[in-house]
Amino acid sequence: MIQEENYIEINKESWNNRTDSHLTSDFYDVEGFLNGKNSLNSIELDLLGDVSGKKILHLQCHFGQDSLSLARMGAKVTGVDLSDKAINAGKDLANKMEIDAQFICCDLYDLPNYLEDKFDIVFTSYGTIGWLPDMNKWADLIARYLKPGGHFVFAEFHPVVWMFDDDFKFVKFKYSKAEPIIENEEGTYADKSADIQQDYVYWNHGLAEVVTALLSKNISIQKFQEFDYSPYDCFDHTIEFEPGKFRIKHFGNKIPMVYTLLGKLEE
Repeated sequence: MIQEENYIEINKESWNNRTDSHLTSDFYDVEGFLNGKNSLNSIELDLLGDVSGKKILHLQCHFGQDSLSLARMGAKVTGVDLSDKAINAGKDLANKMEIDAQFICCDLYDLPNYLEDKFDIVFTSYGTIGWLPDMNKWADLIARYLKPGGHFVFAEFHPVVWMFDDDFKFVKFKYSKAEPIIENEEGTYADKSADIQQDYVYWNHGLAEVVTALLSKNISIQKFQEFDYSPYDCFDHTIEFEPGKFRIKHFGNKIPMVYTLLGKLEE
């Protein structure tokens, strides 16, 4: 039986299980990436702005495509992730591309035991905070690693999306939920036919929980936006209504799917 207190071990194994399939999937298109494709979307690029010469900490970076895209754009990047298999893949990509980027493998809440630096930007995006039980500890890390006046750039799937069952037919979970969601998955969002199966432990965090946590750490909200589409085709029953923009077919534009936030650590 899955125990909540073992969520770090369970989720690490889950992401290690996914990594090989992700590296060979069309979703991540590693070949195109190695040939120069930028993995970042316009949604987050608009918030990041000119990153040339900036020091960026990328939280929950998976195997580092976005980290390396930022490095290609001239940033000095440190990527952090729980999965050792993903971090090793990120280091391998960096070596192949001859890009100077640093990668750290650890549970995010343990990062202060591995890193003492300060950054111009802390960045995290898409499917990240649901793996963390405590938004206050998360916000504390962000504040810890930002230089005074530094910016937090955040793009995430909207909590409304996580309320539904996989087929988006009914509301299955609470909008914001302190208790963990413990489930088993076959395949993976990047390759639904992959012959893998894993348990995972997840939490739903509402917008108020996220924003309140950041404000409590002296991080002011400079911009906030909601989007009625996803830049990734990672859900079931989607339709691509414009290139690179996906909605749930039977919902259309009726629900928010992504939100973004630009924060600033006040001096």
